[in-house]
Amino acid sequence: MKALISKSKPEGRVIAPPSKSYTIRGLMCSALANGQSEIINPLEAADTKAARDVLERIGVKIKPQETSWHITGGNLHPSETDLFCGDSAATLRFMTAIGSLIPGRCHLVVGPSLAKRPIKALVQALKQWGVNCSCHGELAPVTIEGGQLNGGTIRLPGNISSQYISALLIVAPLARQKVNIRLTTPLESTPFVLMTLDCLREFGIKVTASPDLREFDILPQQYQPTRYTIEGDWSSASYFLAMGALSAGITVTNLNPQSRQGDRVILSWLEEMGASVEVDESAVTVRKSRLKAISANLANCIDLLPTMAMLAALADGQSELTGIARARLKESNRVAAVREGLERMGVRVTEEKNRLIITGSSPRGAVIDPRNDHRIAMAFSIPGLVAGETVINNAECVSKTFPDFWETLRSIGGKVKTDGK
Repeated sequence: MKALISKSKPEGRVIAPPSKSYTIRGLMCSALANGQSEIINPLEAADTKAARDVLERIGVKIKPQETSWHITGGNLHPSETDLFCGDSAATLRFMTAIGSLIPGRCHLVVGPSLAKRPIKALVQALKQWGVNCSCHGELAPVTIEGGQLNGGTIRLPGNISSQYISALLIVAPLARQKVNIRLTTPLESTPFVLMTLDCLREFGIKVTASPDLREFDILPQQYQPTRYTIEGDWSSASYFLAMGALSAGITVTNLNPQSRQGDRVILSWLEEMGASVEVDESAVTVRKSRLKAISANLANCIDLLPTMAMLAALADGQSELTGIARARLKESNRVAAVREGLERMGVRVTEEKNRLIITGSSPRGAVIDPRNDHRIAMAFSIPGLVAGETVINNAECVSKTFPDFWETLRSIGGKVKTDGK
C-alpha cells in the first residue's frame, strides 16, 4: 500500500493509542500470575497480537472484552509447535526468559525484520542462571530447555538493549534462589526499565534497585493477579505533537504527563524549538511557531529519533541529534533510513556513528522507502504534509503499533490517499 501525502495543515483532536510497551509487559506479568488478571485499554496491534498468540500457545487463556482483556495465567506448558514472535522484539526477548520457567522445550521463531536483531547477550545471561538455551549465532531462532532457573548473581552490560534487562527482571522472582543483577556499564534506555519495575509492582513483585539502576536484588516471590490499566503511548503521540508545531494546533488526549515513558521528553524539546505547548491532566496541545534548531541526546528515548529528525529538517539552523547508535538495530537501520529519506527530500544530513547533523530547509516531495519500519513511515508524514507530493511506500507497516494512523491523520484534515481513499 502507498500513502500519497499532499500539502495540508491538520488541526483538531486525536486520541493517543494505548502504550505498546505497557501492554506487552502487562501480558507477560498476567501470564505468570496464578489466577485471572484484567488488562484495561490494551493496544490492539500487530506486536501485541504476536505476544497474545505466543502466550496462548503455552497455556495462557486470553478473553477479549470490549475495552479489556481477561487473562488467566499461571499454568504454563510447552507448545507443540514453534512460537512465532512476528517482528515483536519485546515478545521474543521476554519469551526467551519466560521459556526458562516452562518444563520442556520452547522454540522461538521470528519474522524477517526481527531476524536481523541480536539476542545472544540475553541467551548468555540466562546461561549464568543455569538455563539450557541457544540461538543461531547472534540471532533468533532461540531454543530453551526450560524448568531450571537457578537464580543467583548475574552480570551483563547496561548499554545493550534494555529489553534484555527487563526480561531478566520479569523472570527473576520465580528463580529458585535470590537474584542479584549487576550492570557492568551504565544503563541506557533507563525509562523502559523503570516501566518494567512499575509493571512488576502492580503485580505484587518487589524489586530493590540501586539509585543509579546498576544493581537489582529480587527475592523469590509470586505474581499476584490484578487489574492493570494501560496509559497512552507517547511514541505514537509524538507524530501528531510534531504536526501540531506546524499547524494551528493539535491536541492529543489519553496521555499521562507524569508517565515513565521516556518519549514524554518531546514536550520539552518542542518548547525548546519554539513551539507552543499546553499540558492538561490527560491531554497535550501543541501549536505552530517558527521552529529553531536543537541539540538533543536521544540515548534514553531512541524511538524519538525519526520524529526529532523530521522536526530538525523543518527548523531554522543546524540541529544535532546524539545518542543514536542503537537506532541502527531497530526494525530497520533507522539512522540510515532517516538520512536517506531526508536527502531525497533535499535536506542536508551528516551521519556519524553516534550523531546526526541536520540542516533545516524547505523539503521537497519525494518517494520514501520506510524499510518496513512503522516509525519511519509515520515520521515522514510530517515533512510530507509541508512539502506535498510525497509517497510513502509499504505504508501498511504502521499496523505494528498504530493500525489507524492514516485514518487518524485524515480525520484532522491531513490530505492522505491510500489505495484510492
